[in-house]
Amino acid sequence: MTRSFNPPLQVVGFIGTRAGEPDRGPLVRLSTSEASLRMLSRGEMVWVYGPRRHDLATVEIDDTVPKGGVVVRDIAGIAVSEIVRLVKPDLDRRGGRFA
Repeated sequence: MTRSFNPPLQVVGFIGTRAGEPDRGPLVRLSTSEASLRMLSRGEMVWVYGPRRHDLATVEIDDTVPKGGVVVRDIAGIAVSEIVRLVKPDLDRRGGRFA
């Protein structure tokens, strides 16, 4: 099985929401070029692996995010300036969790 090139990304912004806000939940924003490199599209789910834990988040394309960076929303255990990796879940393989 061939794995695609998936360089790490630096967290350049963090958005924390409060209960009752209309836009809530785990989200990761990255540029079009970074999303294309990882074969990600808007609305897809992706595992966000941080230094302490990992969570599923929705992908949002935002070309204001600098190359090599991501902005995360509502993902516990991740702070600005830390390094993360994005991994697509492998939903086609029985028993497999990751691509």
